[in-house]
Amino acid sequence: MNEKFDLLTVGDVSMDVFISPTESDSLCMLNDKESFICFTYGDKIPVKSIEYSVGGNAANNSVGATRLGVNTALVTTLGGDNTGNQIVEKLEKEGVNMSFVVQQPTAASNYSTVINYSGERTIFTYHAPRSYEFPVHLPETLWTYLTSMGESFQPFYNHFVDWVKKNPSIKLAFNPGSRQLRAGISAIDPILKVTHVIYVNRQEAEKLTGIEDSRGKDKELLKALSAIGPKIAIITDGGNGSFLFDSESGTYLKSGVLPIDAYSRTGAGDAFGAGCISALIKGKTNEEALLWGTVNAASVIGYIGSTKGLLKESEMPEWLERAKSSGVGVVKL
Repeated sequence: MNEKFDLLTVGDVSMDVFISPTESDSLCMLNDKESFICFTYGDKIPVKSIEYSVGGNAANNSVGATRLGVNTALVTTLGGDNTGNQIVEKLEKEGVNMSFVVQQPTAASNYSTVINYSGERTIFTYHAPRSYEFPVHLPETLWTYLTSMGESFQPFYNHFVDWVKKNPSIKLAFNPGSRQLRAGISAIDPILKVTHVIYVNRQEAEKLTGIEDSRGKDKELLKALSAIGPKIAIITDGGNGSFLFDSESGTYLKSGVLPIDAYSRTGAGDAFGAGCISALIKGKTNEEALLWGTVNAASVIGYIGSTKGLLKESEMPEWLERAKSSGVGVVKL
């Protein structure tokens, strides 16, 4: 295949089922340290709605970028089961190129159960045991987006680093998953060294840099994150907005968030990443990239599922104007 892509998204994909328990039959406790949602042991819990959606960081990113007019191909390993077939069918309908997806006949596909409660989500994830297959021939691409994979990610990551080094013109965006973060900085250091942009939340940034309690130390945290490899460090922090440091220009930026009540926060971080990288691919500034990410995340949290609310390119001007009228913008730190 000689087609040249704007973006190659690499990582895990799953099928997600979203259930919304009847809140009167549940108990929720929140405080600054710990939060719990509780159900009566051994009881039947009424559910007021159930929905199915393709999910996982790589799926969310590839769908989000495709809707924003970016020619995107997906690299992932799926099971050869019905779940894997459904995932392929749904992503093809979204316009994501699936030529580099491997389905292993004897393997199962990933599956997640997501409990929506009062606008927040709790996720039970099943990562099917698998050996990831690195495609023999990957296509030409301007950018690649590497995100979460299961326990056996290391051999694939090693091949990926070699591929990036052989293709220095490709810009890498990295969004490590929980398993990569648990493996420690040494396991992902080769990736960090060839990363152009990294996307993480505040807690993940603290873990990667060793900085504890970074509140009020935004510049210090951003600079420390960039110092481990990435040229551009981006940190999201929920309702506190997002932050960016560009080591080449020395610029620190902060974006606010739109005043929207969350129906479900599933996929908000991935929507931000998809909006951000799509803007950069289209030659937008760092300021515009933060806004594209911000409004894309704001749209997603209004729906159940991680892809339903992802914006189309035609919808972006209206949402950017909405952000402007709400006083949401990007400022220098």
